[in-house]
Amino acid sequence: MGLTITEKIIKNHLVSGEMVKGSEIAIKIDRTLTQDSTGTMAYLQFEALGIDKVKTKQSVAYIDHNILQTGPENADDHLYIQTVAKKHGIYFSRPGNGICHQVNLERFDVPGDTLIGSDSHTPTAGAMGMLAIGAGGLDVAVAMGGGEYYINMPKVVKINLTGTFNPMVSGKDIILAVLKKFTVKGGVGKVFEYVGEGLKGISVPERATIANMGAELGATTSIFPSDERTLEYLKAQGREKDFIELKPDEDAVYDEEMDINLDELVPLAACPHSPDNVKSVKELKGTKVNQVAIGSCTNSSYLDMMRVANILEGNTVAENVSLVISPGSKQVLNMLAENGALAKMIAAGARILESACGPCIGMGQSPATNAISLRTFNRNFEGRSGTKSAQIYIVSPETAAVAAIKGYIEDPRVYEADLDIEMPKSFSINDNLIVPPAENGEDVEIVRGPNIKPFPKAKPLCEKVEGKVLIKVVDNITTDHIMPSNAKLLPYRSNIPHLADYCLTPCDAEFPKRAKENNGGIIVAGSNYGQGSSREHAALAPLYLGVKAVLAKSFARIHMANLINNGILPLVFENEADYNNIAENDELLIENAIDQVKSGVVKVKNITKNEEYKMLLNISELQKEILISGGRLNNIIKNRL
Repeated sequence: MGLTITEKIIKNHLVSGEMVKGSEIAIKIDRTLTQDSTGTMAYLQFEALGIDKVKTKQSVAYIDHNILQTGPENADDHLYIQTVAKKHGIYFSRPGNGICHQVNLERFDVPGDTLIGSDSHTPTAGAMGMLAIGAGGLDVAVAMGGGEYYINMPKVVKINLTGTFNPMVSGKDIILAVLKKFTVKGGVGKVFEYVGEGLKGISVPERATIANMGAELGATTSIFPSDERTLEYLKAQGREKDFIELKPDEDAVYDEEMDINLDELVPLAACPHSPDNVKSVKELKGTKVNQVAIGSCTNSSYLDMMRVANILEGNTVAENVSLVISPGSKQVLNMLAENGALAKMIAAGARILESACGPCIGMGQSPATNAISLRTFNRNFEGRSGTKSAQIYIVSPETAAVAAIKGYIEDPRVYEADLDIEMPKSFSINDNLIVPPAENGEDVEIVRGPNIKPFPKAKPLCEKVEGKVLIKVVDNITTDHIMPSNAKLLPYRSNIPHLADYCLTPCDAEFPKRAKENNGGIIVAGSNYGQGSSREHAALAPLYLGVKAVLAKSFARIHMANLINNGILPLVFENEADYNNIAENDELLIENAIDQVKSGVVKVKNITKNEEYKMLLNISELQKEILISGGRLNNIIKNRL
């Protein structure tokens, strides 16, 4: 039996376990990335490991999230990351160099290698034929220290592409079609592998758009072959030496399949408030638009920007529309400035933002009250834009640019523009904003600002776990709900005590106060709890508030791993109907907790209602050890002694 691309890379990096679907495996990690929103905590955890220098092939620290400096907090964190990177063998991408996933694609991604990053959109690198996975900061810290990364052996879904794009249809429409079928929960435990004749017409940057938004499926990652288009891109980046051919065997066996005929694909949009709420753009025709935002790690490549510039050329942004554009990297911005495309955008009335994440994470450009905003980003969760009442639609750059001119949503296929943009034979290469590590890290002093606080650590699991139900939430609660990430809070990503006062406040403004008054307790949740960002803060803030367990119908992959890594029990209802029987303030009790965790079945007593619920803990033996130790860091230290 032949192997898929996914299986080939896993086989080459397997440290322990067997390649049996659903069983735990450990893989060697070649490369890591962090960004400043999650990086400060990851590097504090790396320091706690007591390792002098990273042991990966390459690790890169990016500054691209916390770019508004209205006080010293962000600048202090940047200086901490820069000095800790210099000391410990990590490359440092300075502010202004660009968004981590765009720059990594341009300068660092290598076919056939493994990558984990403390950002949920790390799978963007799957466009280059990498096995690239988003993870919590502690997992990244351990990988930098030479430790293996544990996942369950994933199922592999084959997305077979045939045909060629029609004008004004692009990679964004492919991933929206996949999301429409599989939903935001349909990718859990799976890798989406793209194959087929249709790939010949899809460039690496367009593949990156697709792989990037695969994170919204809840997937482990997405991956493309390393083929002639990969070689074309690497040549243009001056990195031809990094190319290897990588494709599935002809007799490779997949667990699921989906066919997409590009000849029949139409422009699509994800409607509020979920990336899987997908309709055709034609269905939305005439919807008035107040804001258009183009960029983010999903759609900010040179090819994206050139298409937008050509659509805008000779036109003026509609008077009711604010158009903002964020080129994805310094390389992209340089090239747009050199060839005149930037001038076309500015002449049309676009506002050019920094090459950073910006509006995608609520860092500026929040829409007006009740506004409709079209964005080329990857998430449209309620309130993520910074305006709770705003209606956010996710669309392609082509659809966004046409709407900016028209003032309303229009099928972009009715608009004529020269979108036959060729991949440059050579990109403008200037890595002067990437700082290499010091040859002798011992001489580097790490600078720590006053905003950097120690991260909370769990205590070993007690025989008795008890507490009140502090909050009961519904399905699809995101990490944006659990730990909001807006422009006011992002500067405090290195200050868990401050952030904890905002934990779960989008669901209940009184949650932090109630948690403190009750010395912690238990959270009860619906399905897909913790979807979205990889931010470890969504586990660290509850830990600081004394949360001991989360009872849920199901968990998103990264958040569940983060809960385990921080010693919080992630328990799944065997009978989902039991969820309906629990109310806020119910007193819950787990007796003989250590033995029950070891067994993988945990009985939770509801003292208030004199009921008992059977909860499942379907995790590996190592993860059980981690929970019993009080988190992964405690477990590592214990095993060293």
